[in-house]
Amino acid sequence: MAARTSPLAWLSLVIFTLSMFMSCSHGSSDNRQVYIVYMGSLPKGKVSTTSLHTSMLHEVLPGNTVGSDVLLYSYHRSFNGFAAKLTKDEAAKLRGKDGVVSVFLSRRKQLHTSRSWDFMGFNRKVKRSVIESDIIVGMLDTGIWPESQSFNDAGFGPIPRKWRGTCQSSTNFTCNNKIIGARYYRGKGDYSPYDYRSPRDSEGHGTHTSSTAAGGLVSKASLYGLAKGTARGGVPSARIAVYKICWYDGCYDEDILAAFDDAIADGVDIISLSVGSISWSDYFDDTIAIGAFHSMKNGILTSNSAGNSGPSPSSITNFSPWSLSVAASTIDRKFVTKVKLGNGLIYEGTSINTFDLKGKMYPFITGAAAPNTSQGYTSEDSRYCGPGTLDENLVKGKIVFCDYESNADGPVQAGAIGAVFQSGRHKDYAFAYGLPLSNLNLDDGRIVFDYVNTTENPTATIFKTNAEDNQFAPFVVSFSSRGPNPVTADILKPDLTAPGVNILAAWSEAVPLTETEDDTRVVSYNIISGTSMSCPHAIGAAAYVKSFHPTWSPAAIKSALMTTAFPMSSENNIEAEFAYGAGHINPALATRPGLIFDAGEIDFVKFLCGQGYSPKQIKLITETISSVGG
Repeated sequence: MAARTSPLAWLSLVIFTLSMFMSCSHGSSDNRQVYIVYMGSLPKGKVSTTSLHTSMLHEVLPGNTVGSDVLLYSYHRSFNGFAAKLTKDEAAKLRGKDGVVSVFLSRRKQLHTSRSWDFMGFNRKVKRSVIESDIIVGMLDTGIWPESQSFNDAGFGPIPRKWRGTCQSSTNFTCNNKIIGARYYRGKGDYSPYDYRSPRDSEGHGTHTSSTAAGGLVSKASLYGLAKGTARGGVPSARIAVYKICWYDGCYDEDILAAFDDAIADGVDIISLSVGSISWSDYFDDTIAIGAFHSMKNGILTSNSAGNSGPSPSSITNFSPWSLSVAASTIDRKFVTKVKLGNGLIYEGTSINTFDLKGKMYPFITGAAAPNTSQGYTSEDSRYCGPGTLDENLVKGKIVFCDYESNADGPVQAGAIGAVFQSGRHKDYAFAYGLPLSNLNLDDGRIVFDYVNTTENPTATIFKTNAEDNQFAPFVVSFSSRGPNPVTADILKPDLTAPGVNILAAWSEAVPLTETEDDTRVVSYNIISGTSMSCPHAIGAAAYVKSFHPTWSPAAIKSALMTTAFPMSSENNIEAEFAYGAGHINPALATRPGLIFDAGEIDFVKFLCGQGYSPKQIKLITETISSVGG
């Protein structure tokens, strides 16, 4: 998930709150909600699982009518289960049936939202495997912008013979020899005006993660000159298969499982999923853990973002032992945006400011001095510069000081020429905004606040952002979710950390730079932060290892990445291993780890037995294993 503020962050919050009020799982007026019925592995023999699912629904539904408005998905390619609209009583009846492992409400998950590869010692000259172009990376995300130069297929040979997927028919979307497959999923059926009914990316997130993992080499890539260099993924010769599971209103469990079902059967080699919940669930009440388990059974490693809810303890939500959980850390580059006051003093803040005020000094005002009283707001409201709280007549054409970090919608709506935010803590990552803006730390913010309040006719200007060396890198960023594992404390999570701060990668040209309606800047490459950005770095590294060791199991690849990671210190992260796991990823060394710790399905089955799952549940989950030794 990328750690970003966006236009739509406030609107999304409103939508989410309303949806929670009406139903925690996109239900309907007859009290039906979407439930996931998980039934484990596919049964042996020629059994029509779809017919089985329909039959089970017939037994619990009134009138025995099962239409497409009830049965949303039948998972039958890689594992067994279905998603259906049910009442609470109907779900309870299914929960008690033979062959059912778990029944749980579908939940909405959220996205966890260059130079980074060089920083890891993984430069363009590292040795490449001749079979890298046969590696297929499955990206479960918001889709992809296929016209990006990062996905140009010039020089690519035919599609690998092992590929069993498809490029789903849709308007104005074409696959090529780089993007060899693309599907999209929308079980609930409705779309917003912002959505493409195709694998095309209308958010930017999926394009960014795909190019980070497996994008081709693009010289002179930058965001208005920032982070200028050659953009590339970890495995630039690999193929990409796109599974669009996220939309304007989020990413839903039933779609996530459907994508896993297809990706495994399609023949991907590795899966990246930068999505997670706001709260944790047990392993087989969580679609990501379920999908990753069946991926592991089929020799496919799944990489998950740890989450953006740090630094609170046990805030990690993707923590299954059979997947790779990735924290986010900094690289040796930070973005500094300076603010100059009328008295000549200059203060350094953080942001990604591409606007050039050319050093011109503008009138400087505090938000508290400009409340929109016509709408009932007071100075106590406007000091934070929230949307609608500022008086346009007092703010327009000025730089406004906001007493705490928020999004920039308020100053933009009020016509401010720029904004200075006072953050309650030091910002270790940067955002782009729809106007010139800098986030100052609390100490500098207080000095600037005093200047505005005690100076007659105060003025200020905001400079364009500069890139500077970050001498303390790498350290785990503040927002990265921490361990320990909330379900099984003995399983250390996260597994490792990778670059996830201020990452330049390809972007969808359907969405403005800041994702706000007032922002007209359309870019081909964008800089964003989040464990969503660290996850594709890890999956790119995993794909690189697999290209040298195609027969290695998911656990072996994961072990190689962990045992060769750069050691990190608790000096910069007091949570130590609960912040960074085994350390900072080191892809170049991971192909020759010296020692790997392997594990297979039987090992994870023993683990599940120790977690209290019954022999009956274990048999359903695995199908091929009915008992295990001590």
